[in-house]
Amino acid sequence: MKYPCNEIDNIKSPTRVCDLDDSDKPREKAIRYGISSLSNAELLAIIIGSGMQGKSVLDLSREILRASQNNLARLERMSIHEMKSGFKGLGDAKAVSIAAAFELGKRYQKDLLFKDEPIRDAESIYNLLKGEVENLPNEVFYVVHLSRSNRILYVDRIFSGGTAATVVDIKMVLKKAVNILSSALIFVHNHPSGSLNPSAQDDKLTQRLKNAAEMLDIKVFDHIIVSSMGYYSYADNSRL
Repeated sequence: MKYPCNEIDNIKSPTRVCDLDDSDKPREKAIRYGISSLSNAELLAIIIGSGMQGKSVLDLSREILRASQNNLARLERMSIHEMKSGFKGLGDAKAVSIAAAFELGKRYQKDLLFKDEPIRDAESIYNLLKGEVENLPNEVFYVVHLSRSNRILYVDRIFSGGTAATVVDIKMVLKKAVNILSSALIFVHNHPSGSLNPSAQDDKLTQRLKNAAEMLDIKVFDHIIVSSMGYYSYADNSRL
């Protein structure tokens, strides 16, 4: 049985959802074949929910993907305001729905990697946090607190700021470490420029944090710089 076209769908557009076979409609296709059978445009159409006069939700989804060069990472980097201003027919509710879908995906990935296992290397921390930091337009700084057995106690985002500078309050970092009885710390921050080379400021901050932590008998295992090119580990490069 075909669903009746609504008033909006009756206006000519390149792709009217109501004119598709049931097996080709995104929701019906997902129910029948599974959510993984849907294309990116179909998944986005389900998240958006509806189109606008003269443009079906599928066409709106394809327009958004084309503008993002069919790259979901580019779309994820767009702010809610940028999505609203960039696409006619995308208001607050639809833009927030897209942002929420990306955020939920990142949190799922983080939960998947955040296992109750000892942290053994820089790569495991990179995999844990890369989705949070690698594509951001501004610098952020995280502190990963570890127990005596090198299990994660807490991941603390302590700074979010400009495009080329990181300001960290060492007293606040150590206060948190003392409060939750951290045995070791790993620092993580991103370079929006894409460069993985530590700056002189990065080197100075790393040394100050290490010296201050050692006074409280807290070890600093690593400082990891993340960008779209991968990661750099101070520990792997014998710089701690």
